[in-house]
Amino acid sequence: MSEAKRLNESWKFKSADEENWFPAVVPGCVHTDLLRNERISDPFYGTNEGELQWIDKKDWEYSSVFDVPDDILNSSYVNLVFAGLDTYADVYLNDEKILSADNMFRTWRVDVKRLIKAESNALRVYFRSPIQEDLPKLERLGYALPATNDQSERGGLGDKKLSVFARKAPYHYGWDWGPRFVTSGIWRDVWLEGWSQARIADVFIHQKEVNAAIAKLTAVVEIESEDAWEGALHLVADGIDVTETVRLEAGVNKVEVDVVVESPKLWWSRGLGDQNLYTFSVTLVDGNTAIAEKSVRTGLRSVRLVRDEDDQGTSFYFELNGVPVFAKGANHIPNDSFLTDVSYERYKHEIVSAVESNMNMLRVWGGGFYENDDFYDLCDEYGLLVWQDFMFACSMYPGDEAFLNSVRSEAEENVTRLRNHPSIALWCGNNEIDTAWSEYDEEGGWGWKQQYAPETREKIWRDYEAIFHETLPQVVQSFAPGAEYWPSSPMQALTRDKDQHARNDSSVGDIHYWGVWHAVEPFSNYNVYLGRFMSEYGFQSFPELKTVQSYASAGDMALESDVMRWHQRSGDGNRLIKEYMDIYFKQPKDFPSFLYMSQVLQAEAIKMAMEAHRRKKPYCMGTLYWQMNDCWPVASWSSMDYYGRWKALQYYAKKSLRDVAVSIGGTDEVIDIHIISDVLHETKGNVHLQLFDFKGLLLKEYTHAVEVKGNTGQVVLSLSASDLVENHARNDVVLFVTLEQDGEVIDAKEHYFVPANQIALPLPSITATPVEGGDGSSFILETDVLAKSVCVTSDFEGIFSDNYFDLIPGVPKTVQFLQRRPGENTFNPAAPGPITIRSMADFIVQ
Repeated sequence: MSEAKRLNESWKFKSADEENWFPAVVPGCVHTDLLRNERISDPFYGTNEGELQWIDKKDWEYSSVFDVPDDILNSSYVNLVFAGLDTYADVYLNDEKILSADNMFRTWRVDVKRLIKAESNALRVYFRSPIQEDLPKLERLGYALPATNDQSERGGLGDKKLSVFARKAPYHYGWDWGPRFVTSGIWRDVWLEGWSQARIADVFIHQKEVNAAIAKLTAVVEIESEDAWEGALHLVADGIDVTETVRLEAGVNKVEVDVVVESPKLWWSRGLGDQNLYTFSVTLVDGNTAIAEKSVRTGLRSVRLVRDEDDQGTSFYFELNGVPVFAKGANHIPNDSFLTDVSYERYKHEIVSAVESNMNMLRVWGGGFYENDDFYDLCDEYGLLVWQDFMFACSMYPGDEAFLNSVRSEAEENVTRLRNHPSIALWCGNNEIDTAWSEYDEEGGWGWKQQYAPETREKIWRDYEAIFHETLPQVVQSFAPGAEYWPSSPMQALTRDKDQHARNDSSVGDIHYWGVWHAVEPFSNYNVYLGRFMSEYGFQSFPELKTVQSYASAGDMALESDVMRWHQRSGDGNRLIKEYMDIYFKQPKDFPSFLYMSQVLQAEAIKMAMEAHRRKKPYCMGTLYWQMNDCWPVASWSSMDYYGRWKALQYYAKKSLRDVAVSIGGTDEVIDIHIISDVLHETKGNVHLQLFDFKGLLLKEYTHAVEVKGNTGQVVLSLSASDLVENHARNDVVLFVTLEQDGEVIDAKEHYFVPANQIALPLPSITATPVEGGDGSSFILETDVLAKSVCVTSDFEGIFSDNYFDLIPGVPKTVQFLQRRPGENTFNPAAPGPITIRSMADFIVQ
């Protein structure tokens, strides 16, 4: 049996040009070690980031001394394993160089049997500056490659954009929501592994055919054997117990074991069924002695990307176990600029937040990194499908042999690592590069290709195709046969002509629609530009005041202060938030009010988009907004800030993405009431409509019986706005629509007849009454006049069951507080302590 010893302890580090060593933490990076040793100030505070750009220009050394236990020392093979080195690193063991690493996304394994000794082994890792390493590559290439989000100027490099040369997380070089911290360090675990006779390197459960009746599987077992060997391979899982005789040759062997599971317990995404998981354990047995073993976990399911021609274009949706799935969710970016600061609890908070928000998919965006195992394990457990990008985004890349070989090795390793996760629904080559370059449309793209002479331009595109149309699909097909691959997002189809590139009005492929925000188009355009799958769209807001205070002082609390501009990486971001706010909302009375108003503005925009997409089901079958999370405290497109605090958008998403939802569409004069169902059974109930004035007087009331088939959406009622409102003032009435089933309210939505900036908003008096006989976590809110966008806050960290909601007089609202306690992994009902209740009227100039 193999034995392992973790080598994460007792590390020290220093700058290569200095003598003094300081304690280091592994896994970690130079920036966090410098901060921990008080050598730098908080990188996220104020404008400190600008003072820390010297770090990536220097070389750094890490050093450790370790002993080797006898069971490892006496093994036939001893491997030193680095699960992650960031990025250019030379490794020395007992003064002998054993490894030169050059890819952050790879694991590095070296046989060190001949070098180790029982005691005092000296391990040293020398990190070469990624900046100094890659500057010569740019010089040798002779021309710059496009890398729109590489903030080279902020890094003191002028226009020398180097991120494309390093196989390293692109966002480390800056993005339009993130800082520039080009890190170095041992960023994943280190261990020593000894083995004799045989080692099981990998187990892949190849799911060849899976349905409710049968699962036909092949367990592909990769075994490294010391010598030729014959024995038994034992495969065990729930309801499975197979033993086969195997004959191994010295070296690497692949053994395949066919397995049939009758009536398998299928894995489903959240909302469609249970997340059943199987653990497959493989053991090599010599007589009665186990000599090697390995276990993997997977869920049995079939998933495919359905792109069939229809009378409206070509479909684009995911089918899970034969069921079309409307994908609801968001784009995920790394949770921190410093990846080793992301704990399991932070991962679980994000995944549980997505589940609480009725999501069923996250897209792991291509400018970050292939996520840690914890992320995918949690997605498996909670039923979130994963759209997985390869790590390429918004840039063109070199195509030399060394780079392509590195990409291939990186892809092979990460596809192998992740292929057993049932949550993985798609492998996507890159983010936005096909549309940015637009090879086949001379007028299209981001203006990149026009910068180059024809010969250079041809080479850049040829290099692109070598990565995304050749290498990556080959790797997916070879290492995860049957898995889906999509070359670039967004894209229409791989046609090698003008029809390849995405368009906002396309009926083919997926769409990133950014007309709202970047082009200052009206929110109503979300109802116009509707594709088959909306994989990106977004709108910015600031985080809440408590978060802003974590990076700014009282004197910085102004939209155009240096700190507010520093913590806004979208060039026109602050101006755009204010411009849209001037269009749609009344004027906030001060800067803290502006923060609140920005969140409601963002939420209203994305609500319109999410519900427009869902109303077009089954033409549109996916809505993934940009973005779920943040990597530092900042104004951005996120729905949940760096500290995991839910913005208004997260609460809106929870409501707009309900599995059975009411959505109100139509025009100013025709109001369409939609019922959208993502569940598989029929929904029968009543739509209840009430027209109130803002003082709570019930003006009209209707009840309409509805029957909606499972996994569909339909208009159940169309109404004339004029007939509804009649002679009442349009700026003083609200339509309240509920879907009721068996006496229970399934969903509720409000509809206003004028824009928000025309609604009369007197100051309400809101009361909160604890629920009788409860645990103190729940309370009932009531108001005397309409209270819009009611915001309930507590000093404790956590969420409310609902927030940023409208409160109508005579329609009480019960809200529960769910506390997030340090070290705990889910939201727990708890008394919120003193709460503050405010509505939009408290934040605007009256």
